[in-house]
Amino acid sequence: MDGRGTRWRLAGVLVAWGVSRAVLLLLVFKVVGFPGPDDVTVDVSVTYQGWYEVLRQGGFPVGDVTWQYPPAAALAILSPAALPFLGYTAAFHVLALLADLAVLCLLLCAGRRPGRPLRGAWVWTAGAPLLGPVLYARYDVMVTAVAVAALLAGARHPRAMGALAGFGALLKVWPVLLLPGLRGTAGRRTWTAAATTAAAVVLLFALTMPGALSFVTAQRDRGTEVEAPAALVLHIARHLGWHGQVLLSYGSLEFTGPYTDVVSTASLALTAAALGLLLLWRLRARRYRPHTAADAAFAAVLLFTVTSRVLSPQYLVWLIGLAAVRQCFRDDGMRLPAGLVLAAAPVTVLEFPVYFAHVVASDRLGVTLLLLRNGLLVAAAVTACRSLWRSTDTAAPRTRPPERAARPTARLDQPS
Repeated sequence: MDGRGTRWRLAGVLVAWGVSRAVLLLLVFKVVGFPGPDDVTVDVSVTYQGWYEVLRQGGFPVGDVTWQYPPAAALAILSPAALPFLGYTAAFHVLALLADLAVLCLLLCAGRRPGRPLRGAWVWTAGAPLLGPVLYARYDVMVTAVAVAALLAGARHPRAMGALAGFGALLKVWPVLLLPGLRGTAGRRTWTAAATTAAAVVLLFALTMPGALSFVTAQRDRGTEVEAPAALVLHIARHLGWHGQVLLSYGSLEFTGPYTDVVSTASLALTAAALGLLLLWRLRARRYRPHTAADAAFAAVLLFTVTSRVLSPQYLVWLIGLAAVRQCFRDDGMRLPAGLVLAAAPVTVLEFPVYFAHVVASDRLGVTLLLLRNGLLVAAAVTACRSLWRSTDTAAPRTRPPERAARPTARLDQPS
């Protein structure tokens, strides 16, 4: 396509992003109401701002059971101090918008390289707002910006990728899953940079702010959140006579009652099995391609998401960001799982916040929405893993070289 065509496509992305983000800002600033009884911005105006008041005093909110994050998360919570003239909540939403814009700019730069499509920028532009105001009401969009920058740095800048992944892991743990798809000298440099950066950040916080490492054991006693795939067992059990309850615990609504510990343990076992599957792939993989790191990261985060005891709506921000990075490559191997993730986004908005009361009540509408959303994500995880395995495994039959024509020889059972 000529330069004029490229400019028109670029203009289309920018206009779509501007219009959709203007609508999101109207929603988070409550100029326009959003359906549902739950105010999704309360995490910023109450929870985040409460943590902010503690963190600015020089320590972590160790006594608060809702604080379960690595130490660098303090930077995201404290970031609205950079815009004091706006007030905490407004400043946070503006910074979330800027992180969103940073993701778009990174994807546009990747899409304008020779041989790269703008499809990734379109996935982010169209997919992220499908989550509604949650996009700007959690700090996950900031973590996603760091993860996208890390993946796009890739093999060309392995130390930069490692430093960003290490820092991202100390923002919200999951960016460590960007690393399994790397190998060779570049992979070693990336892992080394990630470990060095993470160690330096942890040491800095440990020396300057008490309670920096409290997150290590903070979620040890968490149960199964009502939105997690594993919770579907308990939702259905309610219709079969199980007498469990949904209570607020660790800042989310979780099931309590008989056998809930069994479900939580099974979920942890599935997460361990998913990590084992990734290790097996890593040992078997031989054929690496330019998009393998993005494939592995996308599949790994999908596996972590669908096996976790907690699956909050903002987790899809991560998945849409990784799907967008993967679509910056011309290879179509991950198009189906990316499409499934995008399809899960509007269903997520329906289950939270629009019909969240039905989810908590485990009625037919709530269970149906969870079955659909979680089913889409499980299908995305399965197809992503299959695509990753097929694109790197050496199990495909090799083409045998043509045999040389042989001179006929006398058979031993025939007379000469």
